[in-house]
Amino acid sequence: MGQILGLGITHYPGLSIQGNLSRRIKMCLVDPALPERLREMDNWPEPMRRQWGTDEGQSHSDAHRQEMIEGFRRARRELDKFQPDFCVIWGDDQYENYRDDCVPAFSVLAYDATEVQPWLHNQRGVNSWNEPKDKSFTIRGHRHGGKHLAAALLKEGFDVVYGYKPLHSGLGHAFVNSVLYLDWDRSGFPYPVVPFTVNAYGRYLTVTEAVSPTPSKGRSLEDADEDPPGPQPWRCFQIGAATARAVANSPWRVALIASSSWSHSFLTAKHGRMYPDIESDRRYFEALRTGDWQTWSNTTLDEAEDRGHHELLNWFCLAGAMAELKRKPDEAEFLESWITNSDKVFAVFRPSLSGAQSSR
Repeated sequence: MGQILGLGITHYPGLSIQGNLSRRIKMCLVDPALPERLREMDNWPEPMRRQWGTDEGQSHSDAHRQEMIEGFRRARRELDKFQPDFCVIWGDDQYENYRDDCVPAFSVLAYDATEVQPWLHNQRGVNSWNEPKDKSFTIRGHRHGGKHLAAALLKEGFDVVYGYKPLHSGLGHAFVNSVLYLDWDRSGFPYPVVPFTVNAYGRYLTVTEAVSPTPSKGRSLEDADEDPPGPQPWRCFQIGAATARAVANSPWRVALIASSSWSHSFLTAKHGRMYPDIESDRRYFEALRTGDWQTWSNTTLDEAEDRGHHELLNWFCLAGAMAELKRKPDEAEFLESWITNSDKVFAVFRPSLSGAQSSR
């Protein structure tokens, strides 16, 4: 029988770049489509005003960045202690590997290895490690594990796509950033990765090409020719449970990892696309912390999209897996941030002490 470690992390792009993480607020303030009431700080929620402070959010940005780094260091320690044969990472492909020619709801990428150069075309600023623009990383895959997972899911009636080589870009940033951040101190990342993509952007994937919509861009989406929707959250929950069953019936030690921030400000239309739905994030975090999996499994896509929870679909997969294993998190941390686009959550679900060991 396989052994399973569960982890929840973020692939927040801002962490990879030096500078103030709250720069989006200034961009919103000069956008003509921002609701007028939000141009005045007095109309902001009090915690948001406090985080913005008198230094345009720099103090909060610095503290929030350090909290995320420490979250990744803790997650890496859990991985090193567990020594997985490979990691399955649930992440969303944002018009990277999947574009107009193919948009699967779910896919398992059973690659052998992928070479990535994350800084080569970066125009956001200096990367957090001061690495050269042509720096290359090799992310090892686990074809056997990916094939086993895809086959098990198909046998259970989950019509997942699978692939052995990329269509366009090597890997989406959800997966690349996850590996880069889990190797924050650059000791190397020895664990193979099986990316498990979720079409989190659904109706707006090709319309926006997954570029973060400003208030003005968001207004134009109201009249856009929408794509078909992404998968329902409850279906993500079900496929996560099936993934846990597939791994449990394997010979491997596997880390199941959900990678995304939670409510995104640029996806939360009801808040002018300026700040996230903190209240909903806290409610789902409490359900996660206490193992209230019914709250997660009963969520609809309309509800998730209203809350800016598009990318939380990745965590719905993890929630389903942990519910299947009857686990609650051993550790869970909620990093509240009104001004850096999103809240972040880190969670650890350690394996039971009993169970078979695999040979690596």
